[in-house]
Amino acid sequence: MLIRRLAAEERLTTSFPLQAYAFEATPPSRERVDAFHRYLPYNKGNRTLVVEEGGEARATASAVPMRQNLRGAVLPMAGVAGIATHPLARRQGYVRALLCQLLDEMRDGGHPVTALYPFRASFYERFGYVGLPRARTVRFSPADLAPLLRAELPGTVGWERIGVGYPHYRSFTERCLRERHGFAIFPDFRDVGLRDRDDRWLITATVDGSVVGALTYRIDDHGGELVGDDLLAADPYARALLLQFLARHVDQVERISLRVPADELPELWLTDLAVHVEARVSRPGSPAPMARLLSVDALAGLPAGPGRVRVDLVDDRWLAGTHLLDGVDGRLALAPGGRTAVTGGGPVPTATLTAAGLSALAYGVLDPAEVHIRGLGEVGPAAADELRRLFPRALPYLFADF
Repeated sequence: MLIRRLAAEERLTTSFPLQAYAFEATPPSRERVDAFHRYLPYNKGNRTLVVEEGGEARATASAVPMRQNLRGAVLPMAGVAGIATHPLARRQGYVRALLCQLLDEMRDGGHPVTALYPFRASFYERFGYVGLPRARTVRFSPADLAPLLRAELPGTVGWERIGVGYPHYRSFTERCLRERHGFAIFPDFRDVGLRDRDDRWLITATVDGSVVGALTYRIDDHGGELVGDDLLAADPYARALLLQFLARHVDQVERISLRVPADELPELWLTDLAVHVEARVSRPGSPAPMARLLSVDALAGLPAGPGRVRVDLVDDRWLAGTHLLDGVDGRLALAPGGRTAVTGGGPVPTATLTAAGLSALAYGVLDPAEVHIRGLGEVGPAAADELRRLFPRALPYLFADF
């Protein structure tokens, strides 16, 4: 088995065909094969590895160099994508070998966190990944938004094609990255594909000259559906401005669909809003995202409560050893080897955690008791209390779909 990194042009005859077979309708049409060439520039900065045997590609995996907000800190993130195996080479350990090397290289390159959309969540849990909430799909009639047409709202709404308005959209997603836990965005070389395809409308909500909300969408047909992407809003006024614009489509479309974060409550947006909210997770086809820490250093300096606990990290290639986690002055301090941190000595409870267990706490998706129940660590009551103070529950919103 030989694992090597692909040069850009090699993807056309190695990784792209394997990925197309795994994730698209096959055999691909001639038009789709031709499209590989157009797609190539948006992969130029990816790290793509391939397993070869006898000179033939047997499996491939890529990492997109992204950024993600972890409890307020914006960190380099490895977005793992395009993991695919030749149908005659599956279940032979190729993906395991690829993923280990890919994450080694991304971690050594300064990416302390990573996320992906799994083909099977249990497979990636063994690699230390833990599930994140899936964005909700919201469907409703524009007629139910009628009360917003009478509302006096601060700000204005802009409407244009995404090819024209892309700079405003990108700037606002950069703001969301700084402000929203779990939020991740593509690097510029990948994200400009949205601009270049130019197959969406863009509406932006602006208050005092600043963009505070954005939505990209398309309309499938007259009397059909207005299909929105992620509804991004900095506050309720921004959200109301975007919905007010959508209300004006009452005589054009029958339905509106949007994606919203898991902490959004559309049933409370308006009185008498008949709304269907769904988070569909299925295998294969509709996975919830997963994420993990690749370095304990990702935790240093994060906002934290006044907790103090020693953690033994076990059963992982990238996270290991004993560390004292100490919430000092509202920020997390780390002491390797379990040495006493800034707040002084005294008995400190200990928890044994897998990488998935620690990642679940850092991302705020599981309570310490749930970590124990799920078999992701041994957490006693005293350690659980400290971990709750250090890592309050939070709902991450990954946003990027890759």
